[in-house]
Amino acid sequence: MVTIQQDDLIESVRGALQFISYYHPVDYIENLARAYELEQSPAAKDAMKQILVNSRMCAEGHRPICQDTGIVTIFIKLGLECHLVSKDGGPATLNLQEMCDEGVRRAWLDPDNKLRGSILADPAFSRKNTKDNTPCVVEVSLVKGNTVDVTVAAKGGGSEAKSKFVMLNPSDSVADWVLKTIPTMGAGWCPPGMLGIGIGGTAEKAMLLAKQALMKDIDMQELKLRGPQTNIEKLRVEIYDKVNALGIGAQGLGGLTTVLDVKILDWPTHAANLPVAMIPNCAATRHAHFVLDGTGAVSLDPPSLESWPKLTYDVHGAKRVNLDTLTHEEVKTWKPGEVLLLNGKLLTGRDAAHKRMTDMLNRGEKLPVDFRNRFIYYVGPVDAVRDEAVGPAGPTTATRMDKFTRQMLEQTGLLGMIGKAERGAAAIDAIRDNEAAYLIAIGGAAYLVSKAIKHSQLIAFEDLGMEAIHEFEVVDMPVTVAVDTKGSSVHITGPAEWKERIAQSMAVGGVPILGQ
Repeated sequence: MVTIQQDDLIESVRGALQFISYYHPVDYIENLARAYELEQSPAAKDAMKQILVNSRMCAEGHRPICQDTGIVTIFIKLGLECHLVSKDGGPATLNLQEMCDEGVRRAWLDPDNKLRGSILADPAFSRKNTKDNTPCVVEVSLVKGNTVDVTVAAKGGGSEAKSKFVMLNPSDSVADWVLKTIPTMGAGWCPPGMLGIGIGGTAEKAMLLAKQALMKDIDMQELKLRGPQTNIEKLRVEIYDKVNALGIGAQGLGGLTTVLDVKILDWPTHAANLPVAMIPNCAATRHAHFVLDGTGAVSLDPPSLESWPKLTYDVHGAKRVNLDTLTHEEVKTWKPGEVLLLNGKLLTGRDAAHKRMTDMLNRGEKLPVDFRNRFIYYVGPVDAVRDEAVGPAGPTTATRMDKFTRQMLEQTGLLGMIGKAERGAAAIDAIRDNEAAYLIAIGGAAYLVSKAIKHSQLIAFEDLGMEAIHEFEVVDMPVTVAVDTKGSSVHITGPAEWKERIAQSMAVGGVPILGQ
């Protein structure tokens, strides 16, 4: 019987979560760099470049890759010959859930690299932030052996929100369902990333398989080089090729690479069923693996920075915009796809703030903030450390604010919004009707974006934590016009253009445009 101290598990979880907050897995960086080199869409290539530059900055500065530092899932394979004990050798004083939660708590409250608390208790009603990102989700398997095998992951809400499940008929095609479903997911899951697919078992088993599949290293290019050998491998390649042929591209802007890999795990199922789950992983892919064997806590070895491409993000050619003097007429001159550099004062607000503000408007109450001729940034930043004005502060998915958009535009005098991914039809209609604009910052480039924020001031709703309203003062914050005052959306025109280009290339000579 091997004894493993509970403090060693806690410390190993803490260290691993800090590690993955600022180090991308090297396999992701290498494959994204390859996709960047092959990309022919200027907008998608720019998005990938921002993600790669941001990733290296985070690896060097030990700050989070994304402002959404995620909900933690921990997969534990507990050897039957292991005995968890306290420091003095007596029985453990915490259960496994409590040990994992303590590791999460210590990671999130680390003063040298604060992480964002995103977990809300009482989810259907009061939705109160727990402040330390606990509890986490713990999945335990009892296995043969004398070690504790642990995989930790921190998954952002934007990609988790796009998780899908279906109970297909046994004769249905899994690939067809995936191809039908992917376009409905929009870009809120922050491609390019991975797809984890679980097939079989029961409904809950399929979802678990899909999440576990995302923990595997990216190896699609190696698989295609040697050729698929099994039915699962053939299905992976089929889905990978067909999803990328959709032309959705990085950040949904249209391009050659939407997914870097497709992972599939399966399990035997009932004769009447074909359960299928699909969970995407975003550009902020975060997971790590370690094994406890009784010799102490595990410290992960940092990757070599040589694995990151040496890129810089140069925006000197973009149009500068003064937010403090911006007029409606100037906004009307912006073109879809145009890159802007924002300067001046910018308000923030996301889900909870929008709900509270629209409730106030419905009651005829005055808002605590004057939005006339202002832009609002959909963001929930990480707390600042050292001399930062604010921590990593990338955009959140804008579609969640769609139902508030018309009221905010028509009743507050708001000029426009900044977020991530596409807007739905209702929001686009509201933007067009009010001759407003919607801009995007790149998801997965949160630390890079935060460097443009020189000052942050709390304005309203302090009780909402990271969802409170702040005023940022920004200098050359890079954004792209996603929906102009006429209602033209790059998330519609871009993928349509690149889907057609890819189809034409395949028709005249294989798939050279995909670089395969």
